[in-house]
Amino acid sequence: MFDISFWQLQWLFPILTTLHNLEEAIWLPKWSQQAGKWHAKVGKQEFRFAVIVLTALAYLLTFLSWSYGPESIWVYLNCGYMLAMLINVFFPHLLATIVMRQYCPGIGTGIAFNLPINFLLLYLAFQDKWITHNKFMIISPITVLVLLLSLPILFFIGKKVFSQNAI
Repeated sequence: MFDISFWQLQWLFPILTTLHNLEEAIWLPKWSQQAGKWHAKVGKQEFRFAVIVLTALAYLLTFLSWSYGPESIWVYLNCGYMLAMLINVFFPHLLATIVMRQYCPGIGTGIAFNLPINFLLLYLAFQDKWITHNKFMIISPITVLVLLLSLPILFFIGKKVFSQNAI
């Protein structure tokens, strides 16, 4: 049997985040126009700006986690981001899909990739002693909250940047 480690596999996180964000970038802005309370209406450009920034952040945190190794703040922030992506599968994607009885963009990649792989990565991070439960329980909720709060800010910045550049 082969031995897999968090150090080797953590690069799956930004790759899968890219796939998930690409699915959302293509279909979510149009879907949001009729999503009601499940998602604020968002334009293509500001949404795509936000997911580009968040995708770049996934690569940056993974690089820093990979470089600085176990117990670094970077590995905790990266694992917190993984937790955010796990939560994102359920809220809003799965819940909106069930309640609205229609496909919520992001649910496909969320269930197929984010759910199993991010769960595996977090499991390996604990198993390989890259993170401890106590620190993870403190840092990860803060990371999830900061990511959540960054969304309207990124949408605002994206809207401003693209409205000023519009002809």
